[in-house]
Amino acid sequence: MSGGAALPEAAPREEAAGPAGPLARALRRLNDWLAALGMVALVAAAIVLTGSVVMRYFLKVPTEWQDETSVFLLVGAVFLSAAYVQSYRGHVGIEAVAGLLPERANRVRLLLVDVVSLAFCAFFAWKSWTLLREAVADHQTTSSSWGPPLWIPYATMATGMTLLSLQILAQLPGRLRRGEGP
Repeated sequence: MSGGAALPEAAPREEAAGPAGPLARALRRLNDWLAALGMVALVAAAIVLTGSVVMRYFLKVPTEWQDETSVFLLVGAVFLSAAYVQSYRGHVGIEAVAGLLPERANRVRLLLVDVVSLAFCAFFAWKSWTLLREAVADHQTTSSSWGPPLWIPYATMATGMTLLSLQILAQLPGRLRRGEGP
């Protein structure tokens, strides 16, 4: 990086081989695009909130849409970029016990964490798709005076958790084959 402080090197992405390889490659391309979209959403949320402050406090113009818009943008950014973060194994993990366990027990722990994470994310994705279906069928909106449709955040939650589940699933064969993570 020129003209500024260098960022620390990111952990390498796990590359899946065998039957999970095509899924992993497709997810990588999609996740890269969604991570870029998430960055744009974060900047847009910051602009919306900053503009709202300027409009309300300096121009004395009331706004009613900015909070929900920024929440929808942030929900989208978080959920749609979750699989990208997982591709680098970048989610928060507690490693305090890793140094205390023998190597073999630690490999089993890492595998169990992936399996439990996959189960949780798959359940969350399923429930999110259920919420999305209900929001669309019942024409649900938020309770504000603006009242945007709830299918918008539910769609990003359902899509993001499905992609996160697929990303963990694509990484499991590597964990099983190597018995360890990066």
